[in-house]
Amino acid sequence: MTENKLKGKVILAAAGPGDPDLVTIKTAQFLGKADVILTDRLVSKDILTRYANPLAKIVEVGKQSRRESSTPQSVISTLLLEYAVKDNLVVRLKGGDVSIYSNILDELETLYAYQIPFEIIPGVTAALGASAYAGIPLTARGYSTGVRLLTFYQDHVISEKEWYDLANTGDTLVFYMSSHSLSALTARLLESGIQSDKPVAVIEQATTPSQRVFIKDIEQCSKEHAVSYVSPTLIIIGDVVKLHAKFAWYHASEAGAEYFESLPEKVFSSTVQRADHDS
Repeated sequence: MTENKLKGKVILAAAGPGDPDLVTIKTAQFLGKADVILTDRLVSKDILTRYANPLAKIVEVGKQSRRESSTPQSVISTLLLEYAVKDNLVVRLKGGDVSIYSNILDELETLYAYQIPFEIIPGVTAALGASAYAGIPLTARGYSTGVRLLTFYQDHVISEKEWYDLANTGDTLVFYMSSHSLSALTARLLESGIQSDKPVAVIEQATTPSQRVFIKDIEQCSKEHAVSYVSPTLIIIGDVVKLHAKFAWYHASEAGAEYFESLPEKVFSSTVQRADHDS
């Protein structure tokens, strides 16, 4: 590896799930000093308006499920390197928390390989933001003493034993990036023994003015094959969902409208490797 004498630095920072007021002070401070900001699609534009250095170069590196215009992860990692070696303070701004389903490992490997200094700043992940704004404590005495953060996109990656464990646990199950496969997910849980009336919360665009919360049960979800939810969507399964009716406090002013801009249908060539998806 070629020795690099770099003064540039990369800040891997969390933007939170949508509400710009949920950004940490530390992230806001680095945004104010940044030379370059590489931002995800699922980052509120208000965050950049409020906190970004007005002289900073802002680079959109968004991803969206089933869109070929999603920025490939290899491109993002290359951009981080290119800007850092030019002695820039680069903020890589990620929706939610930087360490939960965010591809941070790929970016860390690039920074490590080229000896680029970096910092990791945590933030409010979607599970915490969505549950709080829906009035659903993820753990609660008498309802659940644990929580599992999961994703579901391919059945075969989960063993029969794991399905049985998920279906019969008392823990709250939180699924990221799984709205497109909700019917298959819930059908699999039913086959593995979960109670058919186990409550489910499907939360669209959590913490934003467009938030919507749908309360259903497992059996209902398993039969809904044509339902489409607005990205990003989070799924909470467990008895704690029953608390929503009592403790829902947040009333969205523009429920159902798209808060985050969709990517165009196609920018990158179809021969370019597809980026990992969000949903």
